[in-house]
Amino acid sequence: MQNKKYKFDVAIVGGLGHVGLPLGIVFADKGLNVCLCDPNQDHADMIKKKKMPFIEYGAEKILKKVLVENKLHISPDNKEISNAKYVVIAIGTPVDEYLNPKTRSFLEFFDSIKSYLSLDQTIIIRSTVYPKTCEQILSRLGKEKNWKIAYCPERIVQGYSIEELNKLPQIVAGLSKEAIESASELFYTISPKIIKTKMGEAELVKLFSNAWRYIQFAVANQFYMISNNFGVDYDKVRYAMREGYERAHSVPGAGFAAGPCLLKDTMQLSAFNSNNFLLGHAAMMVNEGLPNYLVEELKKKHDLTKTSVGILGMAFKAEIDDIRDSLSYKLGKILRFNGTKVYYSDEYAKNPDFVSKEELVKKSDVIIVAVPHSVYKEIAVPKNKEVVDLWNIIKQE
Repeated sequence: MQNKKYKFDVAIVGGLGHVGLPLGIVFADKGLNVCLCDPNQDHADMIKKKKMPFIEYGAEKILKKVLVENKLHISPDNKEISNAKYVVIAIGTPVDEYLNPKTRSFLEFFDSIKSYLSLDQTIIIRSTVYPKTCEQILSRLGKEKNWKIAYCPERIVQGYSIEELNKLPQIVAGLSKEAIESASELFYTISPKIIKTKMGEAELVKLFSNAWRYIQFAVANQFYMISNNFGVDYDKVRYAMREGYERAHSVPGAGFAAGPCLLKDTMQLSAFNSNNFLLGHAAMMVNEGLPNYLVEELKKKHDLTKTSVGILGMAFKAEIDDIRDSLSYKLGKILRFNGTKVYYSDEYAKNPDFVSKEELVKKSDVIIVAVPHSVYKEIAVPKNKEVVDLWNIIKQE
């Protein structure tokens, strides 16, 4: 897909983030000339040194290859998008303090780049968007013109983008047949299958997918609380439910349901449905309430003003270094509010205030496993220490 007219095949706005960078690397690995447009100088400096700025398994080897081949370029200026056939938008779409989507800033972004866009380009929205946002983008750019606007949502698991981008089907929707066909042509270079849908279907696929996962985690967390209140080990209940019984095999384990997508997308779906999404709101109450539940359980057994608590794992999930919206911080805040001395540790996320896992175990009266990093399986915790471990990965000697 070499374009003589354009300097680049693809320009990715937000190209140094968790969505844009893996996508750019994979496109470049397929031989496309890619420009990553992003003002994040710290990430740019690391990439120029052939280092990934965050954990993405399998990415660094490919990053080195595409940089040597001169297929991957970085620019802090969005004006470079005028030099690409495909313009992929992968910037964040935040929610406000009321958990409503902040669509205005996303739409105003298109005002800032409009002068760099042309009708023969294909504009691909990769960000999670509130339904009907793509139609509003078209209105912003000018409905009377034949803009090619497509929506191609990402559905990857963070940390494993390189594998999944090459394996998962890609959903493609557009505001015109030309936009759908053009976006499909691009994603055929990396995806084994293209699923073409209407725009509304694609928008709901992304929101439904994350809301479904969030609700499933909430069910497991509610089951955990019920089991714990009853004096029963939820993991043993779950094992008995699932063993040889396929209909219950999808029941997940308990644990913090966090990160930058699950809660946000569930609340975007609720807002779109006039705040009439009772399951979504119930899931939020359960998942966001789990840290407080754990603290209340500790208060039944300890004077928290005289108790030191260590939190193992500060990332929002296992084996990555991303702390965005991690519930470990909420747990720590609640504990400190109760006068508790709190220690933090993580194997991947770095912070000068964190301690090693060994020091945390030594100094803490109670140890809470907030994230099940696999290395924690190697920790031997003395039996005189209390352990709160929803995943049952810690050994006590």
